[in-house]
Amino acid sequence: MILNHRIQGEGEPLFILHGLFGSSDNWNTLGKRFAEHRQVILVDQRNHGRSFHTEEMNYSVMAEDLIRLMDHLTIERADMLGHSMGGKTVMKTALDHPERVERLIVADIGPQDYVSHHDEILDAMFSLDLDSLDSRSDAVARLSEKLGSPSVVQFLAKNLYWVEKGRLAWRMNLQVIADHLDEILSSVGQEVYSGETLFVRGTASDYIVDTDMMALHIQFPQSEVKSIEGAGHWLHAERPDEFFQIVTEFLGDSAM
Repeated sequence: MILNHRIQGEGEPLFILHGLFGSSDNWNTLGKRFAEHRQVILVDQRNHGRSFHTEEMNYSVMAEDLIRLMDHLTIERADMLGHSMGGKTVMKTALDHPERVERLIVADIGPQDYVSHHDEILDAMFSLDLDSLDSRSDAVARLSEKLGSPSVVQFLAKNLYWVEKGRLAWRMNLQVIADHLDEILSSVGQEVYSGETLFVRGTASDYIVDTDMMALHIQFPQSEVKSIEGAGHWLHAERPDEFFQIVTEFLGDSAM
């Protein structure tokens, strides 16, 4: 099975992978900017967006999904950018298949285990009785009752679609994601990737903190870390211009 994807632009390939509960749509705007000077492949990961649903979900199989897509597109080697869960997928791909990764860009995630803070989001999504809703705005209102953040609610609501007239459903495979959350939060392993790597973190996020730096540089010895002051976990959405500039300079596209 091949991951759902969209291709923009021409030139050197750059794969972009979204985070948990996201989809390739989250990267439309930045994808178009990157695509002005290169080929961009926006990817829906398994159990997300318009990609296939499956009972298995861990970084080994998600890395193989990406390699299978590269083979399908006859791309031997490419730059890879991933945010959060997508960052772990591209890290795992680089660790397992270093010959397929030109340069690695990881947005606000490290290779280590993380403790879950998604219980409130999952509870809110599972509590939504989709059969009783007449509109997307009703769904937003119900989610807002459970979750305090309007931006999180809008982010989640992008995953709702009309299966048929009057019937909403989640595009993501919500039950499998919940069942495999421990694997999604787990480490990508202890192997070493020696290729060029950029970690971009938000200083208002706690996903990459100063005490993580030594371990990062041991596992990714050719890595550098750039910080976006005041940005949170969704740093590419909060500060798109700064994020774009940092990534294009790393890729050698600063003339864009």
